[in-house]
Amino acid sequence: MDVTNELAKQLLDAAPDPTVIVDQDGTVVFANARVAEVLGYTNEELIGEPVEILLPERARAAHPGHRNSFFANPNARPMGDALELHALRKDGIEIPVEISLSPVVTADGILVSSAIRDVSGQKEVERQLVEANRAKSRFLAAASHDLRQPIQTLNLLNRAAKSTATSPTHLNIIDKQQKSLDSMSNLLNALLDISKLEAGIVKPDITDCAVQNIFESLTAAFEEQARDKGLELIIDTCHGIARSDARLLTQILENLMSNAIRYTHEGFVRLRCRHGQAGIRIEVMDTGLGIPPDELGQIFDEFHQVDSGSYRPEGLGLGLSIVKRTAKLLGCSVDVRSSPGEGSSFFVDVPEGTESSIQPVATDDKPLQTAKGGRILIVDDETSVVDATCMLLEMEGFDVVSAASIDQVMASIHDTDIAPDLLITDYHLRGGETGLAVIRAVRDRFDSKIPVIVLSGDTSNRIVLAELEETTFFTKPVDVDALLVEVHRLLGNA
Repeated sequence: MDVTNELAKQLLDAAPDPTVIVDQDGTVVFANARVAEVLGYTNEELIGEPVEILLPERARAAHPGHRNSFFANPNARPMGDALELHALRKDGIEIPVEISLSPVVTADGILVSSAIRDVSGQKEVERQLVEANRAKSRFLAAASHDLRQPIQTLNLLNRAAKSTATSPTHLNIIDKQQKSLDSMSNLLNALLDISKLEAGIVKPDITDCAVQNIFESLTAAFEEQARDKGLELIIDTCHGIARSDARLLTQILENLMSNAIRYTHEGFVRLRCRHGQAGIRIEVMDTGLGIPPDELGQIFDEFHQVDSGSYRPEGLGLGLSIVKRTAKLLGCSVDVRSSPGEGSSFFVDVPEGTESSIQPVATDDKPLQTAKGGRILIVDDETSVVDATCMLLEMEGFDVVSAASIDQVMASIHDTDIAPDLLITDYHLRGGETGLAVIRAVRDRFDSKIPVIVLSGDTSNRIVLAELEETTFFTKPVDVDALLVEVHRLLGNA
């Protein structure tokens, strides 16, 4: 092939990307006009030179081996697929590139044509997008954390008001307030979940887990909600063992169950599992509004909500986006079948585990004893949260002492030999202090493993309490009824 042929030269010069043609020895035999514009070398400067002149120094030694591999199997393909490639310009500046290789058959043998695309602009956009997502995630996490504090206060005050209200009208108002607070909490949790998934904070802990345990927790979580809407909640028995992260898999199914109940006005919501060659298929089905065919491809997008006519959907439309992202993190697949007016079925396919690796869960058959009283130490630097917590627990009949820092804690227990029966502490305190330090200080002072409840608006992996015994963790805003149950459990069984 005569690469100086005028027509061939014109065609190569018209190509949008720099193109060099190299023989089997790695010698450049042609370079088009775009090479000079992007890499700074003219055709004359490159012809006869080794192609490695266009590579960074660190990549030159390995390049002949890659070239030999291409000539051993000459077919069109990208170079270094999934690798970060760089070219070296004449002025010594490196630029990120993508390279496409194509064999050129000539009478003298095979040559390789390398189309070199400068992706500097693309990489810069990607970098800016990554940074923007990180900034958004940081903002969402910080905003969610700060907003949890007043919601926590409102939850506590609402529960205290419910304890004293006797009028049906007042109780109805309090219940409606609680539903609004629960809705706010769910929205905050969804925003935080999205921010954590985008930031790569969520790291799955893959183990073998009994699906039936997850089904039982979902029964407890949704049976009252379904009953309030007049729906039949059907949760089948499942003997399957999933190879997954039980917490994240539960979160996926919680979102699907919540949506099913939300969009179903009559009939039933059913949760079941089936075994297949690919693993375990978990299905959430309902007799709800259904999804129009033209919207099925969009339902997993952020902020997309199905147009249901006169029905105004709740929330921000983040639940299914969280499902999709979490499933991808777990290596699960999610699919949906739906017909308008007939309901929907969502399918989650999970790898199957082995029953032999499941550790038996210890059970405590002792009935819960209601605490008759006790001394509780509350540690939190948010005055409104402390006041509301103290008010609620005093109404429950407990003797409550509060503090906002380790110094205040130590001052409150300095002159007494009577240890608190329970410590309830926030995790993040001002001045970099943590609830972990508070726990150790109080337990060291009385040489006792005083039971502890830790509250925090931070749901990141930074909080590590595994090393502490007799410690329960709640995320703000706390389910106040669940908090009171735990308080009575810890003090009633003491």
